[in-house]
Amino acid sequence: MFEYTILHWMTFLSAAVLLNLSPGPDIAFILGQTLRNGLRQGLAAMFGIWTGAGLHVVMAAAGLSAILATSALAFSIVKWLGAAYLIWLGIKMLLSRGDSFVSNENPNNQSKHSVYWQGVLVSALNPKVAIFFLAFLPQFVVEGAGSNGAQLFLHGSLIIVVAAFIEPPLVLAGSRLGSFLKENRQVGLWMDRGLGALFVTLGVRLAASTR
Repeated sequence: MFEYTILHWMTFLSAAVLLNLSPGPDIAFILGQTLRNGLRQGLAAMFGIWTGAGLHVVMAAAGLSAILATSALAFSIVKWLGAAYLIWLGIKMLLSRGDSFVSNENPNNQSKHSVYWQGVLVSALNPKVAIFFLAFLPQFVVEGAGSNGAQLFLHGSLIIVVAAFIEPPLVLAGSRLGSFLKENRQVGLWMDRGLGALFVTLGVRLAASTR
């Protein structure tokens, strides 16, 4: 069971690295929370994103993602929920005054648990991720290497493992940049605006997307 060639693993791991390096709502949310609220909230956001990705892996392994791929109504419902959530996060940043970057006099009272669950929602409410897993993972299913569901779950879980090597350094770098922004009010203000505009753009892109 789970016997694969070296070429198989090289191909899969290369694709997994490129996938985790590609920009999208997940990376934007993790870096945004790190820059605005510090290292602990950045890590909470990262674990939330991983949890949401894990839900997609389980769905793909169980075949539930096929519903999103075949049902226009189901896809539209999840798509609009995800787009609305991203746009809402972006508008909150656009309307802020950059306070989270500026000083510790008014520390952000957003708890790590709140950030974690926001990360879960950002990932889980993106139907493009579910459909990507459904399209991507079956390419690495090998006849005779175990049940299809088990192989899908294995490869999907390994994508999250690869993320565990890539994203923590990004969070650490973001936390250092966040310290600089707290001492520079104007830069922090425009960073808030930039992150807000990015989330609104990502939400609009998701809303305009098709299967």
